Amino acid sequence: MDRINCIARHVNAGCPTASVLTPQATAASPIVASLKSKIAALAQKQNARKADLLKNHGEKKIQDLTVEMAINGARSVKAMVTDTSDLDANKGIAYRGKSLYECNKELPKAPGGSCALPEAAFWLLLTGEVPTDAETKSFTEELHKRSSIPSNVMTTIDSLPTETHPMTQLSVAMLALQKDSKFAAQYNKGMKKNEYWEFALEDALDVVAKIPVVAAKIYRRTFKDGKMLPYNANIDWAANYAQMLGVSSDEDFNEVTRLYLMLHADHEGGNVSAHTGHLVGSALSDPYYAWAAGLCGLAGPLHGLANQECLAWLLDVQKELGNQTPTKELLTSFAEKTLKEGKVIPGFGHAVLRNTDPRYMLEREFALKHCPKDPLFQLVDACYQAIPAVLEKTGKVKNPFPNVDAHSGQLMYFYNLKEQNYYTVVFAVSRCIGVMSQYVWARAIGLPIERPKSVPLDVLEQLAKK
Repeated sequence: MDRINCIARHVNAGCPTASVLTPQATAASPIVASLKSKIAALAQKQNARKADLLKNHGEKKIQDLTVEMAINGARSVKAMVTDTSDLDANKGIAYRGKSLYECNKELPKAPGGSCALPEAAFWLLLTGEVPTDAETKSFTEELHKRSSIPSNVMTTIDSLPTETHPMTQLSVAMLALQKDSKFAAQYNKGMKKNEYWEFALEDALDVVAKIPVVAAKIYRRTFKDGKMLPYNANIDWAANYAQMLGVSSDEDFNEVTRLYLMLHADHEGGNVSAHTGHLVGSALSDPYYAWAAGLCGLAGPLHGLANQECLAWLLDVQKELGNQTPTKELLTSFAEKTLKEGKVIPGFGHAVLRNTDPRYMLEREFALKHCPKDPLFQLVDACYQAIPAVLEKTGKVKNPFPNVDAHSGQLMYFYNLKEQNYYTVVFAVSRCIGVMSQYVWARAIGLPIERPKSVPLDVLEQLAKK
């Protein structure tokens, strides 16, 4: 009965869809107040655009649906709205219309650095604007202020066997943090619909601020001595995470962490982890629930575990080649032999992309500058030169080019982060930025609960024969 009364209060507190999204008076810091103001202004424009689309084009057909689309994972079905990023088959992902090359060039950097700060990408995804250096500095400071982890959450993590997979530990930690959800608390008080996004934002900032700390905790207890290294609020969000891991004090490790976390931050809404987060969030489950669910999807071998599997393959190839120097010719022969044996070459091709993944190319640029003589990078480089042509010759591959997973593991391994079971956690720290941004915007433009129609195979067969 209490829950029914709560829902009634929520419904009665609703507001007309035409209401202006104006940030409510809170004790927010100046940078959060500025952030909310920017989101509110953009949301007003986007809500007007959405209303126009529904009113004047709501019945417009935008795509034909085939039997193959229905059976094979809804590939290329345009059935979601995600404002933060868009994946083009030829150009790759764009954050608010900016390519990753543009993001890496235009977004603020750490002092003396050349890689864009991921928290600056977070600001871009939320507001549609490139932050100034001053905004980025204040935003980083805000995330640091929100990073504390309740002792009960640390105790919950410590209660898990250390052999528990790191992604399982991270999902449990996210659920343990959920009791402090500001969105859930305010929803239970009966907040207005046009306030959803504000409290979603509060949770989103908290989740992004806290996830590096619990991720570092999981690494230290699973692979090291269990002792947490000091939190350094005087450096940027990514560098602090890198240093809490305790695997390298090299500034280049801070830089590659910044690059990796920026590149993997968002990848539109159709991938498993983002779509799961969106689906769960569409039920108005709070951001903690949504991202805990998304993490379970990210843990799958066909999604977030891919870079781990690519590195394992590279290390196996390196071992099999022995002392031979990896060359284009040698890897061409090796790839042909691998395919003849019916084996798969991981890290090449992509569900959407039809060209080389820009994320791969940016990591390649970093490796050419910082670790060109690394034997494992030389193998990665030889694969880059040889394997696409081999795959193309088969005539069976739509995209023979490498994706980011073919490179990421090499960079982590080079800087002494060698525990492959942990790689998906690093991915999760990054992708949290995009999924949280998407959650905020789904609430800001009032997207409804997601409920596609499913049909049995016999019904699909009947439809196909009409």
